[in-house]
Amino acid sequence: MEIVYFTVAGIFLYFFSDWVLEQIEAMFGRRLEYRSLIFFAIILVLSMSLFKAVQYFQTGETTNPPEKEVIGEPADRKAQDAR
Repeated sequence: MEIVYFTVAGIFLYFFSDWVLEQIEAMFGRRLEYRSLIFFAIILVLSMSLFKAVQYFQTGETTNPPEKEVIGEPADRKAQDAR
């Protein structure tokens, strides 16, 4: 289900970033020279933020949790078998 959220988010980001860029160009009153670079910067910032938010709401975490280490168990089974 996460892939559906990311796909919908990507489509939304494309159109929203285009709208933001058009608003910036309207503010300047002309088409900007490096339009594609500005579009890329807008969609990059928005996508990183939105995808992190989707991941947070999907899993409830912002980062992968560290693996729990159990005290008293060897980390490597081969080391245990060698004894």
